[in-house]
Amino acid sequence: MTELWSASGAGVLRLPSGRLVRGRGLRHSLDPTAPTPSYGLYLLGKQPPEVPWESGWLRWPDFRLPSDRAAARVVLTDAWDRAAGERVEIACGGGRGRTGTALACLAVLDGVPGEEAVAYVRRHYDRHAVETPWQRRYVRSFSAG
Repeated sequence: MTELWSASGAGVLRLPSGRLVRGRGLRHSLDPTAPTPSYGLYLLGKQPPEVPWESGWLRWPDFRLPSDRAAARVVLTDAWDRAAGERVEIACGGGRGRTGTALACLAVLDGVPGEEAVAYVRRHYDRHAVETPWQRRYVRSFSAG
């Protein structure tokens, strides 16, 4: 089993279940002393650069919503499942809009009601997370089932 994130690590969100997920902006360099993820999910409009750990890519243009909502549900559910025993990183360009939206969806999967998930992520991850009205609506309509 992989060692998990430190709850006090930069960008680490603790979900109500205790799962830890790191959110990150890819435009900011990764601290060379920071632990690397065992799995990264990258939310970008174009294919991300290669990384030395297992990763996935969800086509998600900046300030928009995922291009394929069914695929988004599958990869977000997989990331949530993996976070129970792996160091999972969710990242986009800036680490706020798409990353915050995805983290809020993970919070819904973890039992936070959709109407409260954005506030949860803003309180525990970044107060500017989930940048657009349509991203907020997406989270509200993202159900755990």
